[in-house]
Amino acid sequence: MQLEGLHHVTAITGDASLNVAFYTQVLGLHLVKKTVNQDDVSAYHLFYGDDTGNPGTELTFFDWPMAGPQRPGAGTISTIALGVNGREALEWWVQRFESFKVPHEGIQLRGDNEKAVVAFRDPEGQRLELVDDEGRLKGLPWKGSPVPAAMAIHGLYAVRLTARALEPTASLLTGTLGFRQSGTYQSEQHSTVYVFEVGTGGPGAEVHLDVRPDVPFGRPGIGGVHHVAFRTPDDEEQLQWREQISRKVSSVTPVIDRFYFHSVYFREPGGVLFEIATDGPGFATDEDPAHLGESLALPPFLEPHRQEIEENLRPIVPFHLAALS
Repeated sequence: MQLEGLHHVTAITGDASLNVAFYTQVLGLHLVKKTVNQDDVSAYHLFYGDDTGNPGTELTFFDWPMAGPQRPGAGTISTIALGVNGREALEWWVQRFESFKVPHEGIQLRGDNEKAVVAFRDPEGQRLELVDDEGRLKGLPWKGSPVPAAMAIHGLYAVRLTARALEPTASLLTGTLGFRQSGTYQSEQHSTVYVFEVGTGGPGAEVHLDVRPDVPFGRPGIGGVHHVAFRTPDDEEQLQWREQISRKVSSVTPVIDRFYFHSVYFREPGGVLFEIATDGPGFATDEDPAHLGESLALPPFLEPHRQEIEENLRPIVPFHLAALS
């Protein structure tokens, strides 16, 4: 039994129209599923990924305009890292960010292995990074993307968590979830970031833990991250993970059927919400793969309420590229 790396990361937006424009037109990701938050059907749940929305490529957003801004601090996911292939791709992205006036920090070299990284922010302040994945991430570029395939984002590389102490979170990662520590580096604030990896390790299978005993606890909000999900191949292994986690964590949810995958949620000791998600059934369960994300998709138990749900959702208005630059 082994986790297979990152499944998806779910963040928070306050403007679904702007969010769709940025992540599809600027970052070139595919909006593979436009649905609703199943626990709050007044909010969109937008899924972006590779051409077919494969697990490990999915960056998703809850549309919560009333959530208020993210408050950075301990107990939050502070950065989402995405993989691209090679230094040339990073240089191309720097030029693209310049053309769209996307705030970025240029190409930086991180750690003893001098990993090339470009840190940037989306229009709502979400902290993201592009990292050279050395061709190891295998996401399939979206056929309709404005980004050339050679420069495309191939999937999730890592997430960075902020914690006030190393041991509680590190113990859960290594003692319960099967991670191993693989290195350290210094953050922009000169704190030590501990790198943990699972499975084959490397791109798509890393959690970075930024230990900051000096910072107050944060709060997820607009421009922040709600939770991170890790991959398990099927329902059988998910139940085994739930049993194993419940021996260490008191509040583990039952398995929840999200229709496109099945989920188990719990909070790690530092306060970040974790999820174990199955690889299937997948996003083509209820849509033609050639037309993913083009209309509002609802799981069967919500379909009888479609009219009411659609009436309470704000329309997603198309943006032109010029509106973002």
